[in-house]
Amino acid sequence: MRMEEDVMRLLRQTQLFAAFTEDEIRGLLDLLRAKTADYPKGSFIYREGDRGVPSAIVLRGSVHIIKEDFWGNRAILSEIVRGEMFAESYACMQTEPLAVSAAAAENCSCLFLDFLPLMAAQGSAETGAAERRLLVNLIGILAGKNLFLTKKMEHLTRRTTRQKLLSYLSDVQRRAGSAAFDIPFDRQELADFLAVDRSAMSAELSKLRREGILEYRKNHFVLKQPQM
Repeated sequence: MRMEEDVMRLLRQTQLFAAFTEDEIRGLLDLLRAKTADYPKGSFIYREGDRGVPSAIVLRGSVHIIKEDFWGNRAILSEIVRGEMFAESYACMQTEPLAVSAAAAENCSCLFLDFLPLMAAQGSAETGAAERRLLVNLIGILAGKNLFLTKKMEHLTRRTTRQKLLSYLSDVQRRAGSAAFDIPFDRQELADFLAVDRSAMSAELSKLRREGILEYRKNHFVLKQPQM
């Protein structure tokens, strides 16, 4: 599969293709039956219940992994941004139906990768060093996603909206390495991510600002030490 130069540059920066040469990536893309597709904002890439789906890397825009109940209430489980991958677990377990949906958070492009040929090649005489390294990188991605879900559970198990907000914002601050940082969600998306009521969350944010614990404007936050 022929890749444009900017796409190839992005792929070399991803965790999946880390330390691979351009020629190696091109060979692996052929093995993984790579193809691309574009999606307008709000459209579904995958729907809950789909089976046999390939994994995907976001080339442009971003994707929300969402869960909807019978009445259409939506919770955002995670945001997948440019260069990140989603559906890798289901791509490795073809008979397992998707328990979540993937929707375009904005106009986006995705590169789809079929991992079945990679797994089928393992242990055969034709398996090369590039294929083995790719599998190691894939295992690392799966482990990282597991850690992310563990951290999210830490936020969701907090009892109050205030505790959930502070747990999430503190985690983002630690990863950013600065008291000032941006989050990838607007107010409704943040409420969906933390599984709280938007009005209650907005009221709690206002209260935290009055108490001198934080400042914010849109998705930019600054955490502060309250004056004693």
